[in-house]
Amino acid sequence: MATYRLKGRQRQGFTISILAIAAIIFAIALIAVPSVHSQTAGKLEVFAELPEGVEVGNIAITGDGRIFCSIHKFYGSPPRAIEVLSGDRWQVYPNEDWGKEPDAEGFPWSGLNNTLGIQSDGRNILWFLDNPGPNFPTGRLIGWDVAKETLHRVIYLPQPVIPASPFLNDLAVDPQHNAIYISDTASGADAAFIVVDLETGLARRVLQGDKSVVAENIDMVIDDRVINLQGEPARIAINPITLDPANEWVYYGAMNGTSLYRIRTRDLLDASLSDRDLSDRVERYGDKPISDGITVDSAGNVYITDITANAIGVTDVRGNYRILYRDDELLSWPDGFAVGPDGYIYATVNQLHRSPPLNAGENGSIAPYLVVRFPALAPSRTGR
Repeated sequence: MATYRLKGRQRQGFTISILAIAAIIFAIALIAVPSVHSQTAGKLEVFAELPEGVEVGNIAITGDGRIFCSIHKFYGSPPRAIEVLSGDRWQVYPNEDWGKEPDAEGFPWSGLNNTLGIQSDGRNILWFLDNPGPNFPTGRLIGWDVAKETLHRVIYLPQPVIPASPFLNDLAVDPQHNAIYISDTASGADAAFIVVDLETGLARRVLQGDKSVVAENIDMVIDDRVINLQGEPARIAINPITLDPANEWVYYGAMNGTSLYRIRTRDLLDASLSDRDLSDRVERYGDKPISDGITVDSAGNVYITDITANAIGVTDVRGNYRILYRDDELLSWPDGFAVGPDGYIYATVNQLHRSPPLNAGENGSIAPYLVVRFPALAPSRTGR
């Protein structure tokens, strides 16, 4: 396993003063006091380096430490999902049949069209969130039993649960309430949540067009370049979504957005509430940068992939955002998060701004694509 020290970790920017010296003395004194959780970031490590053709998207980790990633379709590589073995070793997952695009000939039962969202439920089921494709016209949730290595379940997401142009981006699995919450970026103004009842398989589209799910009118600037999508400055709606360890709150926000929101699971699950009722129950949790993935620990720290700063940061319970790690090489578009059973948070890094759809049709990325990890500030639920 390769370990790297950060080249560009952010400093707090204060000057030495009497108050600063006093604060340092006070901090040293606190070392003697037992503490359950540290709020100091540990070292960022490179866990896996993956070659061209394995441009990782999102990441999921099971309770026994197996690591799975979706492959971002923006690069056009054949695999749809993989299992990360060690170092630069990987294999197509779930198998050669399911880990590729559905076959155009015959009935297109197996295979993944365009999967980004991937998450373990902590009970040996790995969920894939699959977008419609030319050979399979509906969205799907595909559950795979990683212990038995067999298909567990398929839930279809047809219209009008999804719009004509969906972009099923990410998901949060709620094992306590037997539900899954999906962020559908869609085409922008029609962005929404999708709430899926795993007991019945029924799905509802909620909060469509709410101010908390649509993009803000702000440019995504990475490495001094405004990132365009389909010839226009990117304006990407709800994408990052996560569930707290207590299964009480869903945290989320627009990729092109500076606000981090949350809503109670009990409200999302209440089918009697109108979108206006739900909107009134949305809370602004705090500040965030333009971001792709998020996860949250038991202390309310929301970890955020800060894609415009080549960084990973955190929004604390007071709503304040700060950068934990910054590195132009190791964190060139950090994408998704997963919590491991070892107390580390794992993140994928895929240089997505250099992919053809975001780089004027040219692939400017250079392998390897990374899985990095760092110690969590406080415990979280594993297998997410």
